[in-house]
Amino acid sequence: MTNPEPIAHTTGVVLDAEDAKLVTLARGARGRAAAAEGAAVRDEDGRTYAAATVTLPSLRLTAVQAAVAAAVSSGAQALEAVALIGPGDDLDPASAAAAADLRTAVWIVAGVDGVVRSRTAK
Repeated sequence: MTNPEPIAHTTGVVLDAEDAKLVTLARGARGRAAAAEGAAVRDEDGRTYAAATVTLPSLRLTAVQAAVAAAVSSGAQALEAVALIGPGDDLDPASAAAAADLRTAVWIVAGVDGVVRSRTAK
């Protein structure tokens, strides 16, 4: 599959269409749940999963942990990319560990406005 022109964000970070889609999905998940964070992941087969922060009396998951759990429960064994939308500038340790468990190749962090702060290839 060929990607259209890359998408540039105001911070100067450039995303291709597939990575920009993850940012859009993560932002949507955050908005639907009115959560602190939203995340989306793309597995090794190109399937995407989105989730928001889960805060229940009996269960607490970061948005990335929830998206990784959705991917794993659908059979994913590796992730091409993870995108996180939230107030922070980086993945928290629990989110980073969940993404690392599936050998994530690319990590994208964006603000709640959708502006990408960083794109890191691991």
